[in-house]
Amino acid sequence: MQKPIEGAALGIITLALSLATFMQVLDSTIANVAIPTISGDLGASFSQGTWVITSFGVANAISIPITGWLAKRFGEVKLFLISTALFVLASWLCGISHSLEMLILCRIFQGLAAGPIIPLSQSLLLNNYPPEKRGMALAFWSMTVVVAPIFGPILGGWISDNLHWGWIFFINVPIGLVIIGASWKILMPRESKIQHQPIDTMGLILLVLGVGCLQLMLDQGREQDWFNSTEIIILAVISAVTLSALVIWELTDDNPVVDISLFKQRNFTVGCLSTSLAFLIYLGSVVLIPLLLQQVLATPPLGPA
Repeated sequence: MQKPIEGAALGIITLALSLATFMQVLDSTIANVAIPTISGDLGASFSQGTWVITSFGVANAISIPITGWLAKRFGEVKLFLISTALFVLASWLCGISHSLEMLILCRIFQGLAAGPIIPLSQSLLLNNYPPEKRGMALAFWSMTVVVAPIFGPILGGWISDNLHWGWIFFINVPIGLVIIGASWKILMPRESKIQHQPIDTMGLILLVLGVGCLQLMLDQGREQDWFNSTEIIILAVISAVTLSALVIWELTDDNPVVDISLFKQRNFTVGCLSTSLAFLIYLGSVVLIPLLLQQVLATPPLGPA
């Protein structure tokens, strides 16, 4: 076991890892109030513009479960640096997008790159902290998760009112480069042990199909008149079948991409359900209220923020 980091390096890496989490969480809410502005600038409808939000979330949900396998295969520090670098690149590409299709593809790329950042930043922080100070470190890190969603809409609204909407994504570039530099210098010599494990290919395919079809069904349901549409019925059936098959497969596979057995622990299950319900209510209001105020009441972007 490696000796914990001490002195100024401990403060620098704490700030860098916390900023990484802040940056990732910020991007899940910063674009919400800017959707009407982005849609208008790119010549898209309001409903098409919402894909800027949902594409990031779906891609993020798909990449998070494979973080554990990737960390063992390439090392936690290396994966964190690669993920942050790709996130910075994707942010820059989002900012220069000249069509909605390009922006959505770049947001998918950004969401995939962002997946490992939060779990790895927490793991790296705790693994390199003295045991007696880990509670304090976790409290500081958790604060960024709470604060970032508050700053996201405010910053997104201000940028939409005063700058080009591309700066919603460009602001990640300098922050990300600072994080990469600090993490490379301090954490690279402390890389975790690499283990070669087979990846659960079938589980990953089922996860992508299930989550992707479910999101498409929910996003297109209102426009397609829900289950009066053949397309929605097909998406619902594919989603139900693949997600059910995923649960069965993961319970029998030796190297599951999603360890379903964890839900045998009551505290873990209750915690996941409570967190999911809380975020469902929170993110629903964060997305819908700004759009309602802008679309119905014609409020400027900063007002809903």
